Amino acid sequence: MIRLFLKQHLSWLLFLLVLQLLVNLIVYVDKGFQAVSLLYMNLVWLVLVLAFVGWLYMRDIKTMKVYELEQNTYVEAVKATYELAFAQQKAEIQEQRLMLLERQDELLAWVHEMKSPMTAMQLLTEQIDNVDVKERLEAEWLRVYLLLDQQLHATRLITIEQDNRMETVQLKEVLVQEIKALRSWCFDKKIAVEINDVELDVITDHKWLGFIVRQVLSNAVKYSNVGGEILLYVTFEAEQVVLSIQDNGIGIKKEDLPRVFRKSYTGTIGRETSTATGMGLYLAKQVAESLNIKLMIESTEAVGTTVKIRFPKVNEYSKTLG
Repeated sequence: MIRLFLKQHLSWLLFLLVLQLLVNLIVYVDKGFQAVSLLYMNLVWLVLVLAFVGWLYMRDIKTMKVYELEQNTYVEAVKATYELAFAQQKAEIQEQRLMLLERQDELLAWVHEMKSPMTAMQLLTEQIDNVDVKERLEAEWLRVYLLLDQQLHATRLITIEQDNRMETVQLKEVLVQEIKALRSWCFDKKIAVEINDVELDVITDHKWLGFIVRQVLSNAVKYSNVGGEILLYVTFEAEQVVLSIQDNGIGIKKEDLPRVFRKSYTGTIGRETSTATGMGLYLAKQVAESLNIKLMIESTEAVGTTVKIRFPKVNEYSKTLG
């Protein structure tokens, strides 16, 4: 251990030795120091140096015990230990990543397997003659479908960078497609959906934009009163296209509004219904940020909610269109 300590502080010890030799040379050459005893001065100097070295040794002895068998200085040994720990941690992260990807594949496979019974249920529902029963079953089927779709996109969100294609998208086409998907639910609650001035194109990913609209629309339908109305329209803010989805439903409490995009946050109203998962707006927000889209929400309790989807002037992916 002493050898390890000396190796670690070799530069300090050499400096002190050279300094002492320099002092001796000065005393020997300078006639003014001839009356001073060199032996006495060197003894005092030696005692001070030994005291200092002893203090360093006592201070570092606990640290050195861990690296006593190392060939290099214990600072280098500490570095090697940290490098080893970093390599092990990196390997663990890689292993966890592989496990996550395997889990992702399992979830995707499960969701796709669920499509078969979902399709069969839809076909069976179409054969029901009772209109009221048929509409109720279609509405419940849609809720299950939306939950599966939410899980599918939540799983794919991990690799959204590799799972998007920026292109020119007709906004009205996306909106009409999502409204049609929710029509049975709207019929069940007698909700009217109106589209105004949305005949324009935006540069984004068609599939992921549809997912964002779907989450916002499903929330609008879920929290609208029976016989309510949902309005979709486009405005421009600083030359940016802003799609607004407005409902006249139950609204959101003021204290809940800043937290609606948090993961699993259901809010005061959401806790009063068993259908709230707190994932829809969170996932929509994550997707929007990945597409360089701004998602905003305004709401007044008992008056209604407006969700704004603001597209950028020049999407950072638009250059890939050539």
